[in-house]
Amino acid sequence: MRLTEASVAIRPRTAWEAVDLGVLLARRHAGLLMASWALVTLPLFALLCALLWQYPSWVMLLFWWLKPAYERLPLYILSQALFGNVPSLKQSLRTLPRLLRPQLLASLTWRRLSLTRSFDLPVLQLEGLSGKARRQRLIVLGQRDNGAATWLTVLGVHLELILWMGLAALLYLMLPAQLHDDWSWETMLSDNSGHWLWLEHLSNLLYVLALVVWEPVYVACGFTLYLNRRTALEAWDIELTFRRLRQRLTGSAYALLLGCLVLLGTPSQNVWAETPLQASENSPDSPRLLKQPLTSQAAQQSITQLLDEPPFEHRENITRWRLNDEQQEKETDRSVLLEYLYLLLENLQLKALAQVFEVLLWGALAALITYALWRYKHWLLAFGERLGLPQRHRASPPEQLFGLELTPESLPQDVASEAEHLWAEQPRAALGLLYRALLSRLLHEQQLPLKSSHTEGEVLQLITGLQQQNLTDYSQQLTHHWQAMAYGHRLPEEALRTALCQGWRSLFDTEQPS
Repeated sequence: MRLTEASVAIRPRTAWEAVDLGVLLARRHAGLLMASWALVTLPLFALLCALLWQYPSWVMLLFWWLKPAYERLPLYILSQALFGNVPSLKQSLRTLPRLLRPQLLASLTWRRLSLTRSFDLPVLQLEGLSGKARRQRLIVLGQRDNGAATWLTVLGVHLELILWMGLAALLYLMLPAQLHDDWSWETMLSDNSGHWLWLEHLSNLLYVLALVVWEPVYVACGFTLYLNRRTALEAWDIELTFRRLRQRLTGSAYALLLGCLVLLGTPSQNVWAETPLQASENSPDSPRLLKQPLTSQAAQQSITQLLDEPPFEHRENITRWRLNDEQQEKETDRSVLLEYLYLLLENLQLKALAQVFEVLLWGALAALITYALWRYKHWLLAFGERLGLPQRHRASPPEQLFGLELTPESLPQDVASEAEHLWAEQPRAALGLLYRALLSRLLHEQQLPLKSSHTEGEVLQLITGLQQQNLTDYSQQLTHHWQAMAYGHRLPEEALRTALCQGWRSLFDTEQPS
């Protein structure tokens, strides 16, 4: 490996810094990695679907089980691109058969469920080790970063599931309403005719597409963990430092050698003064210091004399009182502290401070009650009569909702009979009559605060708040069939006429029809 040509900084990192480096490396070569992965996996997935169309679960299992074989191509691309030799897409695909030969059976059998697969793959593919040498090498490499490689696999599994479920939810949201309104999940699960196989294969395809994005990142993170471990073991950063130092000194070595040769060929000259310096009286070589006796008294006198000379001649004596009894000193400090606290509380006027806190607490309680009244004002307006609260003047109710006339004058006297009469020839008009009559009764008799901005679902939520189970069940049934007719253009069944009209009579008509 040409460490000096590496496209990333070679230095020891923590395990998660190495994972971040893998993400950046995969993003730098994302186009090549994703394109090569897609060109290998998508045709294989199509082949499996064609061979096992009746068994989509087996297609999914086989494709997932073969993932270690796909991961060898991204590792080859990253190992080449790291040192400046980025292969083309054509070169990468040509190399794939050679990459699959070594130890493929072992990778797809007893090593398949290894949690450190991305961390172990460079030992097999880049170092070419197998057997005992491979095991010993993995033991050495896994002494520090093995846990990070395991967590990388665990988090990768969860990320795959999240991406898969997100794409499936997006697909479901993009389906037309007419299609998924007819779905019955119990029928789909119990259907043995193969009518829904296309949906299962489409779900599998979404998983394959999620792997196109994630798997190159997973391989890159395992590769950078491997590089980081080798950097720490083999001191790559120190080696690079010495190589750079050697390159820096190589150019100046010749100049240094030439300078030495010039100096050796020049006659020596005395660059100092011709007359040597005379030893001063206080120099270490003076006779006074060389011949004097070394005694403690002489040293003390020399120190005293030295302290009396500048800059040590200024002396100052400082004295202070200190209690010898430590316990008495602690009690004195405690009494001083208590006295200080008493004076502090007295100055702060604790009673006035308590009054301020009392005012703040009462203000907070008043604000909480005000917020609760404002938050549930619609509920209080709707159910004020039951609670015995005085009612304020309400705004005039809307005359139309969902394009339907809601005034009581626009409705016939016998709504159910009129709906039965219209049902045979105009079922849409019959359902519309029942639905707008229901809204009119809720608005004018139940005093439900309906607005023109409300949707059918919000109206059902308000009806549920009335806590009338019969009214809630009937409203849900009528709303469902009205939406199916108004938006889905699905004609109601003839059997609904009796059920809906009879339900209306039981809820709103005081006199049963003769």
